[in-house]
Amino acid sequence: MNHPARRRAFVKQGSLILAGLAAPHMPAAGTDAKPLLRVGLMTDLHYADKEPTKTRFYREALGKLDEAVDYFNQEKPAFVVELGDLIDKATTVDREIEWLGAIEKRYARLSMPRHYVLGNHCVTTLTKEEFTAHTGMSKTPHYAFDEAGVRFIVLDACYREDGVAYGRENFDWKDSAIPQSELDWLQAQLTSAKGPVVIFAHQRIDESAPHNLKNASAVRAVLEKSGKVLAVFQGHSHKNDYQQITGIHYCTLVAMVEGSGLENSGYTLLDVMPDHSLRLHGFRRQVDRELSVRR
Repeated sequence: MNHPARRRAFVKQGSLILAGLAAPHMPAAGTDAKPLLRVGLMTDLHYADKEPTKTRFYREALGKLDEAVDYFNQEKPAFVVELGDLIDKATTVDREIEWLGAIEKRYARLSMPRHYVLGNHCVTTLTKEEFTAHTGMSKTPHYAFDEAGVRFIVLDACYREDGVAYGRENFDWKDSAIPQSELDWLQAQLTSAKGPVVIFAHQRIDESAPHNLKNASAVRAVLEKSGKVLAVFQGHSHKNDYQQITGIHYCTLVAMVEGSGLENSGYTLLDVMPDHSLRLHGFRRQVDRELSVRR
């Protein structure tokens, strides 16, 4: 891959490339193997037309997204997923919709299907229905689709622990959970899947407080019982992180909003290999990872 951002990320993060690989796992497919499927991933752009706060440079999200979209259009993954917090909080609904329109126009330049995971900032000022109406998002924020024999599941954890949906500043961001009805739906999706499964989420499912779901252990139990889940890709905590729990890889991707300049961004090409091992090719501050398949 001829991409200067990738070369810099590789040099900077090289010592982390194999972080978290587990001894019981079989080696990934050979380096010359052709991927079964390629997917684009990014998270936490937090676009807003407002001044930076501490490490978050909201306006720069547009340029960072433009770079990622240009590269995805060149490499042509099957689809691209943004893992939540596409926008940041505005003071009014009209202003929020204006900001959403600006970032959506950039995201819609993708030449392949695009997917959205709801983040808490997406529905702080807006309702879920308003966010959906002004993007290309599915009418149902949690949904599943199949590609190349793999089932991909998008989760919506923008609910309080008491089951009330986020919207209009009615929540504390530390109080997030997947309601029982969605858990039942998730279990049904896992049961019906004919092949392996990959999960996309915003809030973390691997017990990394305060960014984890309140019912993370219950969600993990559903995933583990199926025996089909390869990995969970998540955002929310803005840092590269990795855990393996009961044979499932939990990869937290770096936020695009953190830091000024294109060098302080991060996006990913995910390769699903024929043996269902996974390879993350990170750009800018996103690290590479090789995730083997448990046998």
